[in-house]
Amino acid sequence: MKLRKESTTNFVKVRCNKCKNEQNIFSTVTTKVVCLVCNEILAEPTGGRSKMHAKPLENLM
Repeated sequence: MKLRKESTTNFVKVRCNKCKNEQNIFSTVTTKVVCLVCNEILAEPTGGRSKMHAKPLENLM
């Protein structure tokens, strides 16, 4: 019987620090993610987990 490994990546709901817009992003981004309203940087790639510049609100499955 194979054991299923839990995924370490998921989607995260974040809130922009500048305009308070809420947006869903992937936890391990490969390019900079910007706010759709004000173009503020929300997350940057680091080679593993993303560096979040926005406030994370909840993990989404």
